[in-house]
Amino acid sequence: MYLNGSEILVECLKEQGVDVIFGYPGGAVLNIYDALYNHRHEIRHIRTAHEQAAAHAADGYARATGRIGVCLATSGPGATNLVTGIATAYMDSIPLVAITGNVSMPLLGKDSFQEVDIAGITMPITKHNAIVKDINDLAQVLRRAFAIAGEGRPGPVLIDIPKDITAQEAEYFPWKPEPAARKKLGAKSLQSLEKIAKLIDSSVRPFIYAGGGVIASGAHEELANFVEKVKAPIALSSMGLGGYPGDSPYFTGMLGMHGTAASNYAATECDLFIAAGVRFSDRAVSDARRFAPNAKIVQLDIDPAEINKNIPVANHAIGDLKELLGTLTDMVSPGGMASPDKKKEWLEHISEMKADYAAKPAPPGILRPQHVIEGIGNAIKGKDAIVVTEVGQHQMWACHLIQYLKPRTFLSSGGLGTMGYGLGAAIGASIGCPGKVVVNIAGDGCFRMNLIELATAVEQNVPVVEVVISNHTLGMVKQWQEMFYGKRYSHTSLDRTADFVKLAQAFNAEAISVKSTEELGPALERAIGLKRPVVVNCEVGEDDNVFPMVPPGAGIDQLQLG
Repeated sequence: MYLNGSEILVECLKEQGVDVIFGYPGGAVLNIYDALYNHRHEIRHIRTAHEQAAAHAADGYARATGRIGVCLATSGPGATNLVTGIATAYMDSIPLVAITGNVSMPLLGKDSFQEVDIAGITMPITKHNAIVKDINDLAQVLRRAFAIAGEGRPGPVLIDIPKDITAQEAEYFPWKPEPAARKKLGAKSLQSLEKIAKLIDSSVRPFIYAGGGVIASGAHEELANFVEKVKAPIALSSMGLGGYPGDSPYFTGMLGMHGTAASNYAATECDLFIAAGVRFSDRAVSDARRFAPNAKIVQLDIDPAEINKNIPVANHAIGDLKELLGTLTDMVSPGGMASPDKKKEWLEHISEMKADYAAKPAPPGILRPQHVIEGIGNAIKGKDAIVVTEVGQHQMWACHLIQYLKPRTFLSSGGLGTMGYGLGAAIGASIGCPGKVVVNIAGDGCFRMNLIELATAVEQNVPVVEVVISNHTLGMVKQWQEMFYGKRYSHTSLDRTADFVKLAQAFNAEAISVKSTEELGPALERAIGLKRPVVVNCEVGEDDNVFPMVPPGAGIDQLQLG
């Protein structure tokens, strides 16, 4: 059958099982929006207030569901407004397909109205991108985009479509994509795993560090089986939270700059460091020269580019982490073959450190940020819930003070650290997972960056609970100024005149003000029970800092406990 480019686009989306996209209309994509109108009962379109939120919403949808998120924007400023969201997804390996319109083919390269080279702009922050210049290529380019976004190490793909391509006609041949088969491990990977298994069997102080690859590959059960068989302590990156149960006795918390003392000391004292589906980011390793100095380091990852990039490793295996962990678990001996007494001493030492350095509950009295985070953890306990965060102090407290028991229950911008990420991502997560409780935790600095998306939540009746920790300062930046810049607080004080409660009410969202610990619990329970957009504004002091913290340039064992 012959269809125009816009209809071909929509048919390709339907082929991929896409039932929701996030976007904002404009001149270059009018033909696409006309086709979406005709298919409005098959594909739901969520118009955000700003294109950046459309990218974040598609990202949140992908993280929460495990499916590929899709966003759509017009040419020029519409396309460039997606860039931060695309970069956020790229840094955290999130599968995303961004579709942009562009000026018609005869106008390309002539500085036409609302023309930018979005393919060139996004080349460094996408797995792949393309501009479609032939209507006959459109379907295949779109199908390839979805395949690339989801295969191997996931990531964002951008497809740019000139307006005249969306109007031209071509023959469309229906196609049913086959589920991507997991790649079997090759002989080289199996040989590497055998060597790693021998290292594990000979180790008396093994330590496991796992990350977002566990969640991306669906390897959480394999990881749990591996930990139980090896009987080793395990830390997670912020991207890996939920990939291993946070209530397990083997779990030591996060690792790195804001890692727990138990995790950082264990990494420093271990004799074998096993990295699984995690990159050695600078926030995790700090001073690379002092990282795991007593250990042989081995790495399991799907991306060969991550091997020896930041930390040299003694051995590694490349492949799908679900396959790698499952195979390695079968190869190792239960509890290892090394001295059982020394292994027992190691686990007892880890338990003692966890007890000695456990986070203390926030002291009673005036409302503090830690009270708010702990209150959220209590309010969602036993519920099917997703926690989303913005970026800053509240993000680190959310990593430490809430237990995540299942994958895809904690969403946050890890690699790029994008302030303003959370509310859009929470909207996407809620739409992708109807019926789940979705709470976005924001500082007032982040909330100022994206509060316009309250309009989106209200218009679409998305039951997101937006908890704003209002300390009237850019908390994490202020903390650095306090600790490393002689308390010179340059432009971090938020002398706010806006009333967030009245502001939320102006958007027709529910609003609750919390100023004391006594008000907190009932307010959160009420907000969750309303099942509609709610802003809970929590007024706290500005002097609380996040600890532990490793000063810049120090080793991870040189952390300040506060």
